[in-house]
Amino acid sequence: MRGNEALAQGAIDAGCRYFFGYPITPQNEIPEYMARHLPAAGGVFLQAESEVAAINMVYGAAAAGKRVMTTSSSPGISLMQEGISYIAGAELPAVIVNIVRGGPGLGNIAPAQSDYFQAVKGGGHGDYRTLVLAPWSVQEMYELTRLAFDLADRYRTPVVVLADAVLGQMMEPMVLPAEVVVPASLPEKPWATTGRQGGPKRIINSLYIVPEELERVNQRIYRRYEEAQQEARLAEEGLDGEGTLLVAYGTAARVCKTALALVERKGLRAGLLRPITLYPFPGEAIAAAAEKAKAVLVVEMSMGQMVEDVERAAGGKRRVHFLGRTGGVVLSPEEVLSVMEEISVSSKA
Repeated sequence: MRGNEALAQGAIDAGCRYFFGYPITPQNEIPEYMARHLPAAGGVFLQAESEVAAINMVYGAAAAGKRVMTTSSSPGISLMQEGISYIAGAELPAVIVNIVRGGPGLGNIAPAQSDYFQAVKGGGHGDYRTLVLAPWSVQEMYELTRLAFDLADRYRTPVVVLADAVLGQMMEPMVLPAEVVVPASLPEKPWATTGRQGGPKRIINSLYIVPEELERVNQRIYRRYEEAQQEARLAEEGLDGEGTLLVAYGTAARVCKTALALVERKGLRAGLLRPITLYPFPGEAIAAAAEKAKAVLVVEMSMGQMVEDVERAAGGKRRVHFLGRTGGVVLSPEEVLSVMEEISVSSKA
């Protein structure tokens, strides 16, 4: 399957029945797929008049307790930031997909990872975060999207699936479950505004005029984030505690995996640690791996946005090196190998 289509099918199989979005390359296959298949699953697809409208429709469906998703690409996600902050402030579950393209500004439609700060630090105004999942294959585009809906409901928070144009557009074999069991009974949502007559009054709101009341809300939201730290996920490739520790996610991690094969031919030692959750960040695992490694190399398709989190995790125990390309340029395994060779020589000196 194509990555964008696998993601869309994952949403449907997770019980998503409401999709609101607006066209932007390179994610257009997602709304195409949802327009074709969501109504057949008993759901509603609606192309909004703008990204601003789409995210507020997500707010409404989430407030009614429905599983809902929107997808876009970098400039479109920026337009949604106010609405995402409202959704977080109202403590609502929703899934937001960003198929990242080159930026800043209008940029281009080539793959990039330069929306990391926006995704993991919140992006909009106020004290909030979003949980962030970073697939690296078509298989994970499907699986992590399903997971995103479960996490959103569990922690009553927006969850971002952060991919890029390579993952969205590429096709590769994947395995669908032999029998897809769409959740028959989704989690109870006693806070949802269902309009049921005779029930208790339910109000969905993100406006709190009294400062102390808003502070209590923010503290409640952050307690959920603290609980969500247990959801930190990562994958390892070839880690043996020696040589250079590569840290990369998404497409950059695929490039690094190919580079590992080249490393063996050069007689170097290296391993890859791939964060699957960018928030919560798997800092403890990175700290433990960094302490055993001789050097740490962060590889990104950006100017180095994840470097800050890796440096914080490493705690100064190892120097953190960086290799990045930006503007939609995809790294090559040979570039990664070259930098690892430089690091190896400098560490011996």
